[in-house]
Amino acid sequence: MKEIDLHTKIKVYMIEECTNLEKKLIDEAKKATQNSYAPYSEFNVGAALYLENGEIISASNQENASYPQGLCAERNAVFYANSKYPDQKVVAIAIAAFNKGKFTAMPITPCGGCRQVLLETENRFNSPFKIYMVGEDKVYVVDTIKDLLPLSFGDSFF
Repeated sequence: MKEIDLHTKIKVYMIEECTNLEKKLIDEAKKATQNSYAPYSEFNVGAALYLENGEIISASNQENASYPQGLCAERNAVFYANSKYPDQKVVAIAIAAFNKGKFTAMPITPCGGCRQVLLETENRFNSPFKIYMVGEDKVYVVDTIKDLLPLSFGDSFF
């Protein structure tokens, strides 16, 4: 029998340690939470993508009474960016969540479905990008979605 030992390296920053560009991306993700439509969960998520051309695309989660019909902030941002700027690589994404009148204390991580979409985006452009998961005063940062989805499903299976 063999054993696979998987490791994930997550950098932890205080928000004030981030660069101005990182802070701007984080602020855009936080602002996007205010455009969320989340009357059922009351869990407002915002995402902001920084593209290779310097554009920042932000989006929020959108719920629906028919739960499977809603969509996460990360996927809304990625799909919009891919439709508006189909040839632009994603350089970074910031994700923030607002609940019960304040931003979440712990950094918010993408759900499994969003992790798969982020992986597809990395694979599409053959270019990993940073993921900033934002909490009230700290940020978790990984250099690629593969750090959060180590045994990923992708084009190598086809």
